[in-house]
Amino acid sequence: MATHSAPDASEPPQPAEGGDPPPTLPPESELEARSAAMHDDPRFHELRRRLLRFVVPASIAFFGWYVLYVLMSAYARGVMETEVVGSANIALLFGLLQFVTTFGIAILYSRYANRRYDPLADELRDELEGQPAVPGARKGDDE
Repeated sequence: MATHSAPDASEPPQPAEGGDPPPTLPPESELEARSAAMHDDPRFHELRRRLLRFVVPASIAFFGWYVLYVLMSAYARGVMETEVVGSANIALLFGLLQFVTTFGIAILYSRYANRRYDPLADELRDELEGQPAVPGARKGDDE
């Protein structure tokens, strides 16, 4: 009666019974290696600069606007209670403008990304995935 034991971890993998060759480097590992190399590409650094050029000032401005609203609600109640139109006061208008500002920033970011960010990001992604880059073409465009 033969006994079966687990293969020794120090032994190299043996081909499957069908004569298949041992597995090679999986595509995910190759993609990870190319991704790591992409981080040193000057175009990748430019892509990050373009993102931060919009995100940091917009975030600071919105945070400042929000803190102004909160501080005025807490410490300038007299000003915030001032009625502007009918029973609508400055506090209500500030609160509503928070939503308007949020949507405005989202629209501005979308425009900025379409113009300055997405073309370079698409080029880098296509190169990383091994697809030929087509200058001026947008994802989803049919020719």
